[in-house]
Amino acid sequence: MHRITRRTLLTGLGAAGLAACASGRPATPTADGLGTGTPGAASPGAASPGAASPPPVTVTAATGPVSVPGAPQKVVVLDTDVLDSALTLGITPVGAALPLGDTGFPAYWPASRVADVRLVGPAGAPDLAAVRALRPDLILSNQARDGDRYDQLRELAPTVLTQTTGAPWKANFQLHAQALSREAAGAAFVAAYQKHAGQVAQVLSAAKLSGHRVSLVRFVEGGGLRAYGRQSFPGSVLADAGVARPDAQNVDQSDVELPPDQLGRADGDLLLYSVYGDRARAGVDSVLTGPAWQALGAVKAHRAFPVDDQLWFQGLGYTAANFMLDELQRFLGA
Repeated sequence: MHRITRRTLLTGLGAAGLAACASGRPATPTADGLGTGTPGAASPGAASPGAASPPPVTVTAATGPVSVPGAPQKVVVLDTDVLDSALTLGITPVGAALPLGDTGFPAYWPASRVADVRLVGPAGAPDLAAVRALRPDLILSNQARDGDRYDQLRELAPTVLTQTTGAPWKANFQLHAQALSREAAGAAFVAAYQKHAGQVAQVLSAAKLSGHRVSLVRFVEGGGLRAYGRQSFPGSVLADAGVARPDAQNVDQSDVELPPDQLGRADGDLLLYSVYGDRARAGVDSVLTGPAWQALGAVKAHRAFPVDDQLWFQGLGYTAANFMLDELQRFLGA
């Protein structure tokens, strides 16, 4: 199977979104299932001169019904899932908040794609004055991050919150697409991802690799070492690809902490690990050079690989998930 490169994938995603937004229907799928067309330089949400403003749209958020402007032009996103959703759907936010441990925008997006996005502070503690200065017509976030400041945010602009991030990322994307007046484009991206996941699952099955147990481990500054189960963003992507998980991670949980004396639960035929925050304060090197880690079967077999935390654990959207599928196929050697 031909692997989809990041350039090809981003071009296809942008084309699918522009075609769907322009026509009001999903783009025609290509061989990669990503849609046809060529991304333009103009903002995908820009209205044509003299066009009447679209009517408001009412969406059902975690806080209840919210009336949002049709085809919003100035969107502020306050977490990484809504950043992926907006960019995937062809909308460049005017402002964004990133997790405190991040030093910049996710590298799976080209720098040119996020060059015009202004940082408005850390996720969970955004600078409300900076948000106000951008004069947004829509704010997107979730209750886990911003539930306690919802009333302050909605004074600045209509605010749409999902309940949380992680496992419900697909349902959250549907709400984001509604709020952004990009439902047709959203349907195109969902179909493209489903096709991509199905293709990867077929290739892994044909190569007799789908039974290989894939372990997901994350070093978190101040939060120890965690293994991720099925009810997580990366866990759900692995499930879509039809791969097996180690018994300790084949559970309906988001993540479980791994004490030092239980590091064996991180083992698998393939071990993927990431680091969130400061590497030294997360204790990464002391674990990786320690005897317990070195004793893992995946490490002995040279099948333990670092992955980009902003992609695998913070991406929380369809563009990130597509890149993860391709990386998974490469890691497994299919």
